[in-house]
Amino acid sequence: MAQENDVSRRDVLKAAGAVTVVAGAPFIQTVKAANQQVQYGMIGCGSRGTYLLKHLKKIDSGRCVALCDILPEALDHGVQTIGGNPKTYKDYRDLLARKDIDAVFVITPLFVHFPLTRDVLLAGKHVFCEKCLVFKPYEVHALRALAREHPKQILQTGLQRRYSYFYQVVKNMVDKGILGDVHHIHAQWHRNMINKPSALWTMKPGGESNIANWRVYRSMSGGLPAELTSHQVDVADWMFGASPEFVMGLGSLDTLKDGRDVYDNVQLIYRYPKGQKLTYSSISTNQFLPMFNGGRPEMGEIIMGTEGTIEITVGDDLHTAIAWWYLEPPKTTTVTSADAKKKEAFVAGATMVASGGARGPIPIMTTDLDFAPNASFLAREAKFARRWLTAKGVLVQEEQDNPVDIELEGFFQSCRDLTPPKADLEIGMADSVAVILSNLAMDEGRRVYFNEIDKMGRGEEKGVGRQTN
Repeated sequence: MAQENDVSRRDVLKAAGAVTVVAGAPFIQTVKAANQQVQYGMIGCGSRGTYLLKHLKKIDSGRCVALCDILPEALDHGVQTIGGNPKTYKDYRDLLARKDIDAVFVITPLFVHFPLTRDVLLAGKHVFCEKCLVFKPYEVHALRALAREHPKQILQTGLQRRYSYFYQVVKNMVDKGILGDVHHIHAQWHRNMINKPSALWTMKPGGESNIANWRVYRSMSGGLPAELTSHQVDVADWMFGASPEFVMGLGSLDTLKDGRDVYDNVQLIYRYPKGQKLTYSSISTNQFLPMFNGGRPEMGEIIMGTEGTIEITVGDDLHTAIAWWYLEPPKTTTVTSADAKKKEAFVAGATMVASGGARGPIPIMTTDLDFAPNASFLAREAKFARRWLTAKGVLVQEEQDNPVDIELEGFFQSCRDLTPPKADLEIGMADSVAVILSNLAMDEGRRVYFNEIDKMGRGEEKGVGRQTN
């Protein structure tokens, strides 16, 4: 494989599309004891790969024995990040040929997720693949078929919100009807790429021929829908308990005109089977988030029901997770003639007045602030005080564990026990389909139905053992 910094897309596809030397491997790698560490390798040591390695370093249930990347400096960075003495490879097929590796992380540019995941499965190993699982429609059908042929191998998608305590609490609230009839979700991920450029999204020399520019070209990337929307449409699928019926939207390239061909802003609407809707926005010129009193930038979701609303956002290395609960005004049971006259007087003319909004916020706390049945009066009062201070922004909410750590620990647990992960193949596939169809809806300016994927790419999945460019 090419070793220069300016590695081309053709170089990557040639390697990933070659007939794997381990195809049809006659064994399935299994972890041999419940308390044994899962020995893993990672393909891709770029920004996301090294981020995961920082977290993996703290997890005792797995041990890194091999790293692979086509860029020598990325490979060196990966080794320095994880520590120890992992074997390094430039060709991922050499990594897959090792009999002592139980599982493999695929943390590469999107356009090679499928060929690498395919080869990991064919090598008889478990696989953790970052979202999105697949890039093209034919890969949807091909990976489903391949996974059916390898039912004893774990395939987990990198959707960490599924592993967040706060998001799990909100899901339970939705399912138990605490928010009433949840019919609408709004999500956004806004960034200001003018004032705060991102190295990952900044055009580098070489244009489309430089693999470092993969995020900004359609030949390698799904753009904003793949990199950002995918996280939040998964939240909506989870909360609604379904995949969308159709998507419609508008996307354009208005500001970041440096040769890229992915949109720099998108607005999307997804309709779900019971009439529920997700409205979504991602722009690149402003990072303001109209949630949490403007205390956090960029990303978050608003989950709206007839009895209440949740504002929620995931934590990261710099910020804690936040989840605020607002109660709707109580139901009005009867309206007297006098009340009707007052209401008529209230709304007369063009005056617009809020007659009582949602009550809150009530912080959704971790178990640290739950009330024990036998708690003393002072203990309960102290926790009431902490809840109040958190609602006022004096204290901050904290998840007891980072969702990234939980998803990684969960992957190793699934590998040992052969139990399905929370973010399994079908969850990852639904997320990938949403990205593919969202881009199609914006490109063609029409309502795209999700059942269209059933016929898209058919025939192309034949001969998926080879891929050429």
